[in-house]
Formats: sequence, C-alpha cells, structure tokens
Amino acid sequence: MEFTRPIVIDPTGRDIHGEATRIRERGPVTPVELPHGVPAWAVSSTPLLKRLLTDPRVSKDPRRHWQRWIDGEVSPDWPLYTWVAVQSMFTAYGTEHKRLRTLVSKAFTARRTAALRPRIEEITGALLDRVAKAGAGADADGHAVDLREEFCYPLPIQVIGELLGLPEELGTELRAVVDGVFHTSADAAEVTDIYARFYAVLGELVAAKRSSPGDDLTSALIAAHEEESGTRLSEQELLDTLMLVISAGHETTVNLLDNAVHALLTHPAQLAHVRDGRATWDDVIEETLRAEAPVASLPLRYAVEDLPLGELGGPDGAVIRKGEAILASYAAAGRDPEQHDPAAAAFDVTRAAKDHLAFGYGVHHCLGAPLGRLEARVALPALFERFPGLTLAVPSDELRPVDSFISHGHRSLPVLTG
Repeated sequence: MEFTRPIVIDPTGRDIHGEATRIRERGPVTPVELPHGVPAWAVSSTPLLKRLLTDPRVSKDPRRHWQRWIDGEVSPDWPLYTWVAVQSMFTAYGTEHKRLRTLVSKAFTARRTAALRPRIEEITGALLDRVAKAGAGADADGHAVDLREEFCYPLPIQVIGELLGLPEELGTELRAVVDGVFHTSADAAEVTDIYARFYAVLGELVAAKRSSPGDDLTSALIAAHEEESGTRLSEQELLDTLMLVISAGHETTVNLLDNAVHALLTHPAQLAHVRDGRATWDDVIEETLRAEAPVASLPLRYAVEDLPLGELGGPDGAVIRKGEAILASYAAAGRDPEQHDPAAAAFDVTRAAKDHLAFGYGVHHCLGAPLGRLEARVALPALFERFPGLTLAVPSDELRPVDSFISHGHRSLPVLTG
C-alpha cells in the first residue's frame, strides 16, 4: 500500500464519530496522519481488526518493530510518546508479553476485583449524596450539576485508589497526570512535564507501599518485582505497569459512565426500555461500549513483516509493510454497518448483537474489563434510581468533547437532578 492522501487525525477529538465515518468510507484500512505528521494505517473493519489483533505478525513493541522508533524519529515531546515508550505488557510482544501478563494477572485477580463490590457501592452512595447536595436549590428545578466532575470521574479514580492502596494525598496529582496522558493535543512542554510528574507520583506510591505493604495491587506487583526469578518485573516494568493500570483502568470507566448517561438522557425511549424491563443495565453497558467506545482509537501496533491484507479478509493486493504503524479504530469499528447493519450508528439497547472491541481483543484484551463493567453495573442503576427525573441541563450539541482523539467522552456533563 502506498501512503497517500492520509486522513489527518484531529488531535483534539472534536468530532470523533465524523472522523470515524470518514475513515470507514475510505475502506477497511486507510492511511492516517497522527500528531507531528506520524503516519499510520487506521483499521476500521471489525473482522479485519480482529484478525490483525490476533495475528502473531503484528506487534506492540516499538523498540523491535516500529521503524520510526528504531530510526530515532520519535521524540519525548510527541503527544503519544507515553503510549509507545512505556515498558509494560501494553507494549510487549510474544514471550515478553506472556511473561508480563502472567505476572500482572497473578496480582489482578478475580477475587481482588469481586472483593471491591461493597466499596464500589459505598463510594457510589457517597457520591450520589454529593450530587444531591450540589443539585439542591431554591426552586423546583435545582441547580445544574456537572455529573462527569461529581460522579463519573471520582468513582473510578476512588476505585483505582482502593485497588492500588493509593495514599489519599496522591489523589489530586494522580488525576492531573492521568488527564495529561490522554491530552493528545498537548504541546511539547506539557508532554514532557506530565511524563516526569507521572513517574514522580508512581515513585511515591511504590515507596509508600514498600514501607507499608498491604493487600493491594501495588504491593502484589512490588512482590512480583522483588521475586528472585528470571520472570520477575524490572523496576521500570513495575512503574509502567502501574501507569497502565491507572490510566487504562480509570479513563475507560469514566467515559463508559459519561457516555451511558448521555446516551440514555438523549434517547429517552431507550431508558424507558430499561425501566419497563425490556432491556437490562448490561444491555445499556454493552451498547454504550459498542456505539460510544470509551477509547476511540488505540495507538499503536506494528507490522513485524509485510502483511498481505487479502489473506486476512482485507482488500486484495493491499499490504501493510514491515515496520509500519497500525491504529486500532475502535470507534469506527463499533459503528461498522457491515457488522451491525445500516443502523449501526443508532443507540439501541434492544439490539440483538452488541459485539464490540471496546476492551480490545486477543492476547491484549483488557485485564480490567471485569472491573469496569462491575463499576458501571453498580453506578448506573443507582444513579437513575436516586434521580428518576435526571435531565441534561443544556442541549446535547452544546456539550464539548475531551481534548483527545483517544479518549471519547465529554469535558463536562451538566444535568438537573430534578
């Protein structure tokens, strides 16, 4: 394939679905230009994307398989630098990925996730009390409340804090640096500042847990680091694994909650389906993940060798060359009309097939997916039960997206609690 006429990705993410539509209209795979003119191939066909995500000839390790990285053309001030520079299972390939995922899986257990449910319920209740207090006003309508700020955002960050055993005093700084990682239109100074601050916070967290270990994920990962074996985590892998858990485990759930609430408030007939028993909250969650993927596009993967796409069900004669980058376009794939019928763009909780790739696919499927779903299963019904008259405080078209082409959500979600 020749890299011609690329779609220039808007780093601010101002029109995620419009851009996804333009990508799909160019075919199952099309050239795109990432910030700083970095070329990649965006894959929007669900079947082709699944095949590429499970093909051993596709890597996530830039040090071994991305030619631009190998040639020294990727600088630390690139807005996506953190996404490719970290040394964790997120950027590992082959046996290295298996080693790291096995170590993390031992710490990120189903038992540890399930044990969080009572705390998720407690945190949800406390946050709903805060929303009620913020929305109380002198008139019947009350005051507008930013639901993203007061509910969708603090719930996952508090849950991640519980999971990691995060000292309370690190919470504010942690939030700031996580936001910075997803800020894909950041300038060079912001990028390098966030990178340094994130490692400073992680260093403090690790020092605190080494001094006073507990029954938490950080302590478990430190134990995996300190094991005297050839499979242990290195210090850098320990820090970068914590970065991965915090960033991926938090932002995806924030956007899942945000987008689910917005979808239900702008589609009252769909909310009625849930309230009348024609659909479940699981239907809401899965349809939101499909139609409003919390991570719109995930950087990056790389061709280990030339990939003739015709062999993978893609266009005949098309080839992604060895060393070229691949962008998984989850927002585009979630609304793929060839996969979900011509009404793929519609939010429909009664849709029979809600297949999606919002948590990835294959060996890199998100380990935190069960936790994200659990948080949503607790939070969404509790919110709508507590505030049955919940409505948007402004027209939907006045809402602004977050400043990212990766993270898909709203800057704020003002509501009236009624």
